Amino acid sequence: MTQYSEEFKASIIAKMLPPNDVAVPQLVLETGIPKDTLYTWRSKHRKALGDVTMQAPACGQLSSEEKFTVVIESASLNELELSEYCRRKGLYPAQISAWTNAGTQANASQTPKLDRTKLKAQVKHIKQLEAELRRKDKALAEAAALLVLQKKVRALWAEPEDGKSS
Repeated sequence: MTQYSEEFKASIIAKMLPPNDVAVPQLVLETGIPKDTLYTWRSKHRKALGDVTMQAPACGQLSSEEKFTVVIESASLNELELSEYCRRKGLYPAQISAWTNAGTQANASQTPKLDRTKLKAQVKHIKQLEAELRRKDKALAEAAALLVLQKKVRALWAEPEDGKSS
């Protein structure tokens, strides 16, 4: 029976648990450790941490203040420290990054509303200008038609320029 060091076991267990979640069959191929041994290590680890995971609230149960505290506490951590922090708290790094993004985008949702109201006002103004342009085009066409007709009437009723009368 092969003996494995505690550090090696801990590294393999860390790969099997979140956030890595490497499948046991894949670890069997990578390490050559029997699958039953890996399943046993994982179940013993989960039982040992059972009390800790029961105490940690689910991420859906965290208040916004608690989420904000987690984001602040984890802001300066590197990747390894963040993974350890997440294991202690029962969270995933992806959750923390989502909360961080939500916090940075908190005021951004007001901007599109303002942009939409400005856009609506601009569209309304453009429609008014287009309607006025159409009205003025019609008036100009009518004035041009009247001038042409007036010229034709003068040409018909005017005396001939050569001085002959009919």
